[in-house]
Amino acid sequence: MAMIFPLRVRYAMVSGWTGWMIWLLKVTCRVDYKIEGLENIPKDQACVVLSKHQSTWETLILPTLFHETAIIIKRELLWLPCFGWGLMVIDPIAINRSKKSSAMEQILTKGKRCLEQGRCILIFPEGTRMPVGTVGNYRPGGARVAINAGGYPIIPVAHNAGRYWPKRKFIKLPGTVHMVIGKPIETKNRQPEEVTEEVKNWIESTMKRIDG
Repeated sequence: MAMIFPLRVRYAMVSGWTGWMIWLLKVTCRVDYKIEGLENIPKDQACVVLSKHQSTWETLILPTLFHETAIIIKRELLWLPCFGWGLMVIDPIAINRSKKSSAMEQILTKGKRCLEQGRCILIFPEGTRMPVGTVGNYRPGGARVAINAGGYPIIPVAHNAGRYWPKRKFIKLPGTVHMVIGKPIETKNRQPEEVTEEVKNWIESTMKRIDG
């Protein structure tokens, strides 16, 4: 039913629901949060957000912070009841990961279109949720999207949500999630691998600071 509305209306509806979920976690499970670096979010420009991925928590809050975020996800997530339907409503970039070459082409094409429309793009460069204290393989896909679209800035994000909402765990642990939003990283006239390494170094050094 929600699909009959324009994207901005659908996005506001889903953002309201996710905001309610974050509040519910706070009052029922005592999972609070603090965010450092909100001033680094571009006010009048689209960007590519590359975030640490430890839990479901960041998938709820990040789209509420950035403008009409298009999340790059695996296609199978759209089949999940409720959660998948909510993702579908906000028009994500859903890919078939079994076909790597066509998936990358789809990400570049759709990603460029979203950025040109003023939408931010959210990518988890490690590809999957990583247990606390581990470092995954940072893939350069996010940097490729930013560079291919003409050099959009990348905003790195670090957080320790996995401490309080662990991967594949139903029980949440009380505490305060610390999220840090980094300063924009320029991508114009740079190589994806170089940019990705800078993003990785910033995220992992920040993780040591906030969760050491």
